[in-house]
Amino acid sequence: MSSSRSIKNTALAWTLLLPTLVILGLFVFYPAVDSFYLSLHEVDAFSMKKVFIGLDNYKMLLISPEYWQSLQNSVMFTIMTVVPSVVLSLAAAVALDANPYFRNLLRTIFLMPVAVSSAMAAMLWIFFYNPSSGYLNYLLELIHINGPNWLGDGKWALPAVAITTVWKDIGFNVIFFLAGLASIPNDVREAAAIDGANAWQRFWFVVLPMLAPTVLFVAVVSVINSFQSFGQIHILTQGGPAGSTNVMVYNLYRDAFQNFQTGSASAQAVILFVVMLIATLIQFSVAKRQIRS
Repeated sequence: MSSSRSIKNTALAWTLLLPTLVILGLFVFYPAVDSFYLSLHEVDAFSMKKVFIGLDNYKMLLISPEYWQSLQNSVMFTIMTVVPSVVLSLAAAVALDANPYFRNLLRTIFLMPVAVSSAMAAMLWIFFYNPSSGYLNYLLELIHINGPNWLGDGKWALPAVAITTVWKDIGFNVIFFLAGLASIPNDVREAAAIDGANAWQRFWFVVLPMLAPTVLFVAVVSVINSFQSFGQIHILTQGGPAGSTNVMVYNLYRDAFQNFQTGSASAQAVILFVVMLIATLIQFSVAKRQIRS
């Protein structure tokens, strides 16, 4: 009887999983395998004729200064977006958790940019970044600072895109941090307060360690999203000026859809996957050490 029930449960489980597995197979696993296959070939953009060339696409990328520049830009962009986004969203979540008044209203305000598409967010920030009539330079002029040409200067273009990305994604992180803070028992905080710990000590030694899994999740998701950023870059700068915002995804896009180099673009997709995997594993490794210590 138990064996028959186990078989039925297994059949039911696979039946429920089958739609998800089919979707993942069609839209995740098959494209991933096909990308690796195409990366080993030189593909004619019009006839789709494939010629096997082994690892030549990877070799060409490794000796390409433009590709190394895109990798460097991606790393810098990730640092510029992930660190401020995690720190600011955590601070905002702690402030909202400590003050229950207007919490729901402020949570909605923080979440609103997340609902805005990357294209709409980029169009909005184009007005802010306008060097002659933008609001950002206007505010800087009020304190006697000459604002830069945010999107036209190679020194400021990447930070400008990073600011837009942080503004758009910070609400997503705030919601998760609020959920993590809500899961921490009040008894633990009250016990620390009774023992004489001040607000900073309660946060650093009690709240933050218990919030470590949420911090890890937010950091990993933020890194993945940063490496995959495309829409705001395409609209704000199109990889310029002088390649200063040409990140890995945008370089991949140009090779695939403008230069019609499908094999090279597929190789870049594989490398991007490996880079994100390594970054994620490093984060998990660091997080485990911090939790153990």
